[in-house]
Amino acid sequence: MNARLDDAFATARGEGRAALIGYFPAGFPTVESSIAYITAMVRGGVDVVEVGLPYTDPLMDGPVIQRAVEAALVNGTHTADVMQVVAEVAGTGAPTLLMSYWNPIEHYGVERFARDLAAAGGVGVITADLTPEEAGPWNAATDTHDLARVFLVAPSSTSERLKIVADETTGFVYAASLMGVTGERSALSSAAETLVRRTREVTSRPLAVGLGVSTPRQAADIARFADGVIVGSAFVRAVMDAPDHAAALMAVEDLASTLAAGVRQR
Repeated sequence: MNARLDDAFATARGEGRAALIGYFPAGFPTVESSIAYITAMVRGGVDVVEVGLPYTDPLMDGPVIQRAVEAALVNGTHTADVMQVVAEVAGTGAPTLLMSYWNPIEHYGVERFARDLAAAGGVGVITADLTPEEAGPWNAATDTHDLARVFLVAPSSTSERLKIVADETTGFVYAASLMGVTGERSALSSAAETLVRRTREVTSRPLAVGLGVSTPRQAADIARFADGVIVGSAFVRAVMDAPDHAAALMAVEDLASTLAAGVRQR
């Protein structure tokens, strides 16, 4: 596991809480403003950042993030811009990962992608649609450049599948709280707690739960049994609903602050 990422989970663990992990897509609505919003998230209390790499076919993403990603692409956001966002955000001191589908990584060049991300200060990558069985070149590149690999498990994963994913993960295991896409939900499924319990039987890696978490109460509920709580759509929604940039900055920081309080109420 990347040392900076490991330290973030260890610090949260030492404080008797879960780590708060915040997602935001690079380039939404512009490269510069996405840097400002993510920085505001960190000021508000986000421990670990996921920078989303805009992609034309985001199968795992719900309508809110899809709209943001489409806007970023229309505005001309490229992988080089995403690396710039990572570099700026990493400068805050928050461990910064990329959230990406496999196609952009492969198109950019696997070794080149890992090298450039590490040079930008990134600590790892969440590969939403890459399976461990197909990750040979990616495993080699991430090992070379000390990048954490984050793979996903879902409520439908068999025990055998959980072990395969956990064995190839070198960061935290991303536990999808439900079968579906990202997005805010009024209630979370009990499947997340069961999934975390089952995954703990096959790994000592940190387990972070995402998909659907958007309120402090939900964050507190997840923090009871998970090592990390992942929030994405709620941050994007806060920006979309704000009347202007200044209000969006305040909304994002305030949301991060309330969620940070939530993970401390476990």
